[in-house]
Amino acid sequence: PAPDAAPLSWDKSPVANGAHYFLFGRVDENDPPGVLRESGFGVEFPNYIVDIKKDPATGEYMEAIQFQCLERGGVRVFEGINFMSRNPTMSDTEINEMHQRAKMAGMYPYGASPEQMHTVGRKPPGEIDNSWQAMWRAIGVDKLLELLTKSIEDGGR
Repeated sequence: PAPDAAPLSWDKSPVANGAHYFLFGRVDENDPPGVLRESGFGVEFPNYIVDIKKDPATGEYMEAIQFQCLERGGVRVFEGINFMSRNPTMSDTEINEMHQRAKMAGMYPYGASPEQMHTVGRKPPGEIDNSWQAMWRAIGVDKLLELLTKSIEDGGR
């Protein structure tokens, strides 16, 4: 759930206090450069890093555009385009620049135009404390999610 899209369920979800969907990524030496194999929800699929923007002073990655596509039996069952930034809030100019880079990369037919994308809602950091969040803590959902995340990050070793 997201705060604006699902206001009735947002504050009841573990996601409201930082729980996340844990995914595991790996680089396969047989894949071309720019591919990260991601596992999540019981499926492994390739993530293609289509574009990056680096900080000119440090060389650190500041933004990335990612394309995900999964086909089974010749049928596309999922595609996703992610605009990712280290900055949690971006100006309209910054987002428009990402759209232009996606357009130059040929991604508009797959859903990268402003009319076809949406911004994922978020709330500023801060703990939500209500009876639902207390219940999740009492039954240990936060600890279970931490354990699962660590298990996935180390490859289940």
